[in-house]
Amino acid sequence: MSTEILKIDKKTDSKSRQRDAESVVNVGLFFNAILAFVKVFSGILGHSQGLLADGINSVSDVIYFVVVRIFVRLSGKPADSEHPYGHHQLESIAALVVGAFVITTGAAIFWDSVNSAFALFMGTVPQLKVRMFALIVAFVTIITKIFLMLHANRISQKTRNLAIKALARDHRNDIFASTGAAIGILLNMLGITWGDPVAGAVVAVIVAKTGMDILREASSDLMDNVPTKEITTQIHELLDDVTQIKSIEDIHAHRFGPYLVVNLTIGVDGNLSVKDGDRIADTVENTLISGIEMLRKVYVHYHPVRITEGNKGQE
Repeated sequence: MSTEILKIDKKTDSKSRQRDAESVVNVGLFFNAILAFVKVFSGILGHSQGLLADGINSVSDVIYFVVVRIFVRLSGKPADSEHPYGHHQLESIAALVVGAFVITTGAAIFWDSVNSAFALFMGTVPQLKVRMFALIVAFVTIITKIFLMLHANRISQKTRNLAIKALARDHRNDIFASTGAAIGILLNMLGITWGDPVAGAVVAVIVAKTGMDILREASSDLMDNVPTKEITTQIHELLDDVTQIKSIEDIHAHRFGPYLVVNLTIGVDGNLSVKDGDRIADTVENTLISGIEMLRKVYVHYHPVRITEGNKGQE
């Protein structure tokens, strides 16, 4: 595969990746807007504190889906003089936004649920029976969110987009939240009135925990954390057949959004010409880019070594 054809393929893959990511955000935004409206009003009219809290969660989903939509669109901008590797880091920033919203929503739902449970125990609020249609709304929400989670998971695995992965986790959270609301409604119908807010509080803890996981992964990505050992092993295996390389001495990988950039130092026969050394460097670059998924750039530094020195497996 020539370098020119490879660049065309990478560009096409980037556009396809961008289109898939935006489709997940748009579909999620559409369904969350509908669910937010339905759950808030059903929670109020159906006297379900858990469903109302779940509806508020969906309202926050709509807000940060709009934010993520903006970041995902901007992340698809091509490289420029100020951003030579593109704008893909905005995907990690979008994931940070999702994580922050998830934690905030979880805390708000927990506080509201605890207050409601306390008010019921103290008898300061009437113990209203939850209506059946509230339970139906909760079940419909669970089914819808399962579909959205599976869709987002499939696209996140395909594109390795951290923002989409965060949205998939948020859909999973919503499944937990709606399941908790449904359990609370069932308990209320069985005469256990405090079951509705307590179920909401338990779900809120799960939601906040997932938000922390999203923040930790997004922060790690922004700090350029990469699986160095795995990449090093893969590079050695790919270059094992390049006989002109006498040693692989230094490997550094940096992450830019979902993509990788590698800085590599190799040793070659000191009797070779500069032109031969440049040809070896081109071979190394093309071999690694075609062999390592999501690798977009390789910088190769080569210097002379005596043939008796070093082995290719040594660094």
